[in-house]
Amino acid sequence: MSQLQYSEIKEKKIIIYSGEPCEVIDSHVARTQQRKPQNQVKLRSLITGKTISATFHVSDSAIEADIEKRDVKFLYQNKGQYWFCNPDDPKNRFELDSSLIGDSGKFFKENGLVTSLVWDDDDEEKIIKITLPIKMEFKVKEAPPAVRGDTSKSGNKIITLENGTTISAPMFIEEGDVIRLNTETGLYVERV
Repeated sequence: MSQLQYSEIKEKKIIIYSGEPCEVIDSHVARTQQRKPQNQVKLRSLITGKTISATFHVSDSAIEADIEKRDVKFLYQNKGQYWFCNPDDPKNRFELDSSLIGDSGKFFKENGLVTSLVWDDDDEEKIIKITLPIKMEFKVKEAPPAVRGDTSKSGNKIITLENGTTISAPMFIEEGDVIRLNTETGLYVERV
């Protein structure tokens, strides 16, 4: 476990705050004339999903959470329950709630690998977050034909990906194309 000084508590770090692993989603070190600098941070609890505001002073530090990354295989989703297995041991199946998955669930592919963040809480392991590669490729299942002269939609149309997710993409994308998209923003990047 490493100690982070107040100014090292930055975005994407995962710290223990009030006994829970929390991801830093925003941080700002402010220096006022009379007072010592302080780091104002926004944290998201990886257990409850709640957003918390906190202030760390120069004398404060935080413990970086003991997090291990492991690949897991996504199997299927049913009524808000997401099922996964250990890639090396398909019989070792487990289920995670949709509150833990968040928006990233719409980019899961059946039998596709995702990264789980595993928190070691006093020798009890808990999966606290699932992350996807930032860029992923999908085959286009459905794409309406481009209508010549239709500029009202600023050159985009809604397409359906192989896993059933719909996104906005340029008019030239056709059924059967493979496209790359950004899983953090949910936006089309390019045709592959």
